[in-house]
Amino acid sequence: MKITTSSNIVTIDGNIKSVADYQSIKSTLDALKATEKSITINILNSLSVTSSVIGYLNKLVLKDKIDIRINIGNQQLLELFSDLNLLDIFKAKKV
Repeated sequence: MKITTSSNIVTIDGNIKSVADYQSIKSTLDALKATEKSITINILNSLSVTSSVIGYLNKLVLKDKIDIRINIGNQQLLELFSDLNLLDIFKAKKV
């Protein structure tokens, strides 16, 4: 997995599947939330997202009041977000 950041946009390329991936995502978003109240996350081609990442994103939205928008490239992952009722919380959409 590879993460790139431009302003308040985080792009994740590759599968999100390990604890190390979670830690990379968390540290990237922690740095951004210090200065940004709105963050867009582009998940280009991951088939899934770990529960720890979902939990952390939930915390950002519900506790830290960060406006998270997730653009999803994979239909299977979009369906997972839909099944978990996360589309509205994360303003998730297919790109």
